[in-house]
Amino acid sequence: MTSRLSRKNAMTMEELVQEYIRNMKIASGLNEQRIYAAWDAVSGAAKWTISRYCRNGILYCSISSSVVRSRLFLDRKDILEKINAFLRDDGLFVKDDPRTGFLRDIVLK
Repeated sequence: MTSRLSRKNAMTMEELVQEYIRNMKIASGLNEQRIYAAWDAVSGAAKWTISRYCRNGILYCSISSSVVRSRLFLDRKDILEKINAFLRDDGLFVKDDPRTGFLRDIVLK
């Protein structure tokens, strides 16, 4: 006897990936990695970023160059908006995760 796939319960790949992420409970860790990737893409300071971590909607970044840190500090609000826009368009970012969501601020060290 062969089993057939039911079309009644058919899901798109996007829905299937989101369901898998929720069931495996990896949304928070994946969101953090997507935030770091957004930082690298938007800020252009990946080369000078020593360390970074995200806590309570705030991204903390240690920058090795004082000149780059000063430039980033002046453009901080613009970078924040671009990172959140990047995350909105990201298919892997879980938008309704209670532990790791969109950023509210960036702190540069």
